[in-house]
Amino acid sequence: MNNLLSIIESGANVNITISINELIEFGNYLIQKTKIELEEIVISEKGETYPSPKQVSEILNVDISTLWRWNKRGYLCHVEIGGKRRYKMSDVKTILTGGGNK
Repeated sequence: MNNLLSIIESGANVNITISINELIEFGNYLIQKTKIELEEIVISEKGETYPSPKQVSEILNVDISTLWRWNKRGYLCHVEIGGKRRYKMSDVKTILTGGGNK
């Protein structure tokens, strides 16, 4: 299969004769490669980020004291990461899209 890949990558315009087993193996290779690439895209899109209180206050255009109050009410709760307060970006996006209730 490595020979076939190197021919494809070279861009050569050639006719190739391969066995059915080699064709199946190459098809399976392409499917596996595509699956891995798609999984990486899904994971990166679903990856949670944790902005700081200052960043969140700028995103939501509110004072940091508002974030403290919202945390106390359970509207937008912070999480502790490495001893620092952070907010889940998914929670911030929920508020931005009107999904929260004050």
